[in-house]
Amino acid sequence: MDHRYESSETLRNKCAACYRQFNKKEHLVEHMRTSYHSVHEPMCGVCKKHCRSFESLREHLIGPLPKAECERTFKERGCDICLSILGSRSSLRAHRESCLSRPNNNGLLYRMANLGIQDELRIDNSRGRVVALACKMVGGGSDGSLDLCGRVCLIDEHERILFHSYIKPNIPVTNYRYEMTGIRPEYLRDAMPLRNVSRKIQEFLCNGEPIWQIRSKGGRSRILVGHGLDHDLKCLEMDYPAIKMRDTAKYPPLMKTSKLSNSLKYLTKAYIGYDIQIGVQDPYEDCVATMKLYMRMKLSQFHKKENYPLATDPQNKNNFAPWRQNELERMTPDQLLDFSRSDYYCWCLDAQDY
Repeated sequence: MDHRYESSETLRNKCAACYRQFNKKEHLVEHMRTSYHSVHEPMCGVCKKHCRSFESLREHLIGPLPKAECERTFKERGCDICLSILGSRSSLRAHRESCLSRPNNNGLLYRMANLGIQDELRIDNSRGRVVALACKMVGGGSDGSLDLCGRVCLIDEHERILFHSYIKPNIPVTNYRYEMTGIRPEYLRDAMPLRNVSRKIQEFLCNGEPIWQIRSKGGRSRILVGHGLDHDLKCLEMDYPAIKMRDTAKYPPLMKTSKLSNSLKYLTKAYIGYDIQIGVQDPYEDCVATMKLYMRMKLSQFHKKENYPLATDPQNKNNFAPWRQNELERMTPDQLLDFSRSDYYCWCLDAQDY
């Protein structure tokens, strides 16, 4: 509805982020208290509506019931990869060429890594602050359904391979899942034991810093990017602090509207622009995909800088405290949004830190 035809009372009780309307101001305050709207949410480039995820934004623009004005503008000059709105169709053509990414084969180094011969990994400050990890699983147990890590890859932020090796699991493999993994029994027979691989990777990630001293900001430890990292680290029998992990399966802007995880295959096609995991799967390909997603979320989101961006920061604990109810109800929707903070760590903050 056009704001010019809305009553002042309706506007007074309308959320400035998601545009939801409430009958009473106290209901709007309660909504702001629990919604965690912030400058870090995906936002429509036409009407400026905040969405919880890029999937929600996509539905708003081109879903079954899109907003007519936003749909029309997006069809004319909107990028279907990053969902941004450009100033003209010519700008859109130039933008889309740079927005549409392509897989990186990394030449001879990539082919050598496929042979499993790049297995040196040393503590080295010159090798980047961000790395991506991916594993491929073979099966164990009587029915072959137990996931065992059979292959692992680690790359830096420039998509260069740091470590790529087959792994000899601690228990017998009963299903090599060859059609998906491409792994044969002879590849694992003399492979590096799981314990050695885990130790090498953990030492590289910690980068000389004791794991119990790792902090969210500063220090020497590295940021770890991946998809389903909890599962990968469990299969590697390895620990790493959650504050240093960037998981594309759990990052709220990349999740489904139902708050479930999207597959890496879908995310890569939708937000990077190419297909992966066709035929035999390679962990290097998954590493590159997650790193591209991370870098896009980190560098292409131009959010307003805040000193204390998280709702969990101590400085924000009383923003919507119940004892402030009367004061909050006297505020405008824009004022309420100004000091509302995010309930998740936006990856754009990594760019500010480094």
